[in-house]
Amino acid sequence: MMIPKRVKYRKQQRGRVHGNAHTGNTIAFGEYGLICLEPEWLTNRQIEAARVALNRYIKRGGKLWIRIFPDKPYSKKPLETRMGKGKPGPEYWVAVVRPGTVLFELSGVEPAVAEEAMRLAGSKLPVKTKFALRAQTE
Repeated sequence: MMIPKRVKYRKQQRGRVHGNAHTGNTIAFGEYGLICLEPEWLTNRQIEAARVALNRYIKRGGKLWIRIFPDKPYSKKPLETRMGKGKPGPEYWVAVVRPGTVLFELSGVEPAVAEEAMRLAGSKLPVKTKFALRAQTE
């Protein structure tokens, strides 16, 4: 699972996800990419599930880049707990993604294989995604 080794502050405020991605919105490393179309928080478990689905389909034939990292802690109070008594510790970690963010990149496989692998990975995520070639995002 992907979690930060250490962070400066253990707890963060939730914040809001506004607008489109300004950075991380071009395919920089591979030939193919999976692009997010909705604003969302992706948990470390969701990212891992998509990564496993991708690797299983390409049978570790190509090179895979994960372009997002869950660096935001998500805190949640237990059910049926009274208010007050402070903020609880981190429950899990999330990556904040905006529309246009490149989630995964892939190279070294055929275009049809890459498209099917990205489709399988996108089905593991709670956002709409699209398959893109490197030339389409530049």
